[in-house]
Amino acid sequence: MDLQTTLTAEPDEVDRIIAAWREVRPDIDVTPMEILSRVSRLSRQLDRRRKSVFSSHGLEIWAFDVLSALRRAGEPYQLSPTALTEEMLVTSGTMTNRIDRLTSAGWVSRRRDPTDRRGVLVQLTEDGRRKVDSALADFVALESRLLEELADEERGTLAASLRHLLAWVEAVDERAPGAEDEVA
Repeated sequence: MDLQTTLTAEPDEVDRIIAAWREVRPDIDVTPMEILSRVSRLSRQLDRRRKSVFSSHGLEIWAFDVLSALRRAGEPYQLSPTALTEEMLVTSGTMTNRIDRLTSAGWVSRRRDPTDRRGVLVQLTEDGRRKVDSALADFVALESRLLEELADEERGTLAASLRHLLAWVEAVDERAPGAEDEVA
C-alpha cells in the first residue's frame, strides 16, 4: 500500500470525534463536522507552519500581511491606514499599533497624502520590500510542498469549492437562527 492510500484509508482524529458524537448524540447529524472540523484543523496546521516560515525572516504573520498588502498595491507600494484596516479586518487602533511597529522596524513609512491635507499614506520602504519578497518566496515554496500530494484537477476542484463556501459563509447573515422572524 502506498503512502497516499495509507493516508486516506486510515481514520483521522476528525473521524474519531465524529464517531464519538454519533455514539453519544445519534439524534444530531454531525456530518458538517466532517468538512469544517478538517478545515479548522488544517487552518491550525497552516498557521503553525506559516509562523515558522515568517519567523525565519524576522516577521510575524500580521507583519507579513501588512507588508504584503502594500507590496500588492503596486508602485509606489502605499495605502491609507483605512484601506489597510479594511483589508486586514482589524480595528483602527490595532492597525495604528501595527503601522507604528513596522515603522520602527524601518519596513514602512508614513507620509502625507498629497490629495488630502489631513490624510496619511503608509508606504513600503525598500527594506520592507526586500523583507516581504524574501518571505513570500519561502511562503509559496511551503504552500507548494503542502499541496504536492494533490493532482492539478484536485487543486482546481478544491479551490473552487472553498471559494464557493467562503463566499457563502461571508454572505450569511450572522443573526441567530430564527432572528429574521422576530419583530422589533
